[in-house]
Amino acid sequence: MSAPTASSEITVVLPANLHARPAGQLTKAAAGFQSTVELDYAGRTVNAASVLGVMGLGATAGGAVTVRAVGADAAEAVDAIAEILATAE
Repeated sequence: MSAPTASSEITVVLPANLHARPAGQLTKAAAGFQSTVELDYAGRTVNAASVLGVMGLGATAGGAVTVRAVGADAAEAVDAIAEILATAE
């Protein structure tokens, strides 16, 4: 029997550019969840556990990033990643 899965999604308006430090925090947090976490920005989608992918999004202050997760802990993963994005400096 497979594990139950859930999905969750939220959009965050960035207070600052998504540069190396918040990208590193974000990928470290995403790797700690069982769920697969993705970020959508300007028509591109990347795996949130990839620091190069996250930095390659080029997300800038004022831009809307959508956080999406699928898996057993999807809601918790989305909440944690959204918090990091919402407080990026």
